[in-house]
Amino acid sequence: MSHEYPISVRDISVAYNSTRVLSGISFSVKRGEIFVVMGGSGSGKSTLMKTMVGLLPPEGGQVFYGTTSFWEAGDDLREDILRRIGILYQRGALWSSMTLAENVALPLEEFTGLTPGEIRDIVSFKLALVGLSGFENSYPSEISGGMMKRAALARAMALDPEILFFDEPSAGLDPVSARLLDELILELKENLKTTIIVITHDLESIFSIADNSIFLDSALRTMIASGNPKTLLEHSQDIRVRRFLTRGRIAPQVE
Repeated sequence: MSHEYPISVRDISVAYNSTRVLSGISFSVKRGEIFVVMGGSGSGKSTLMKTMVGLLPPEGGQVFYGTTSFWEAGDDLREDILRRIGILYQRGALWSSMTLAENVALPLEEFTGLTPGEIRDIVSFKLALVGLSGFENSYPSEISGGMMKRAALARAMALDPEILFFDEPSAGLDPVSARLLDELILELKENLKTTIIVITHDLESIFSIADNSIFLDSALRTMIASGNPKTLLEHSQDIRVRRFLTRGRIAPQVE
């Protein structure tokens, strides 16, 4: 996946039964950048992510990983691509009956031939990366919501993915925990050079972390803007984009 644009989406359309929920979505994500898919509720952000990570086939269009068309690839090649991406789901999706260490170890046990000792070392390292050193034997019910998100991120990073997807990472978090998670995302980009795609409507997070973005409109069911969110805030002449980026307060008209 050593391509300048590790992910490219080309004219994607998605439908549930006969209802079109997205159409004409095209963009490319540069290697090592934080790319945000933003928009209000019902705009199709999570639907687009599901199509990008193999959970929901598109009605039309293609998702490329490097030069490989994901939905046209065979099962083996698709499986290989999926092993090189990590996903942090909105609710974390940790197994409640397993410790944090056991949760993080799962993908390593399933997809590698590492010894138990090697897996323990990697698990401890990944938990330390997200600030959870010493919590290996804790259960999800014993830690805060912010710590659960970080533990889920450690699991998503277990196989050293080239690309990380975050689905509404700040959902359910208090402002301090949300800010700490944003800082962690920025550290991953800086230190590990990971390509990161974030699905969110959280404005503080959007302005804090995004290098580039697209804006999905719920009425038109397509993207109506792209670019750095700060640039869009200053220069977009689309009233829908400006309303979103100012929490409903209309930004000054661009002259």
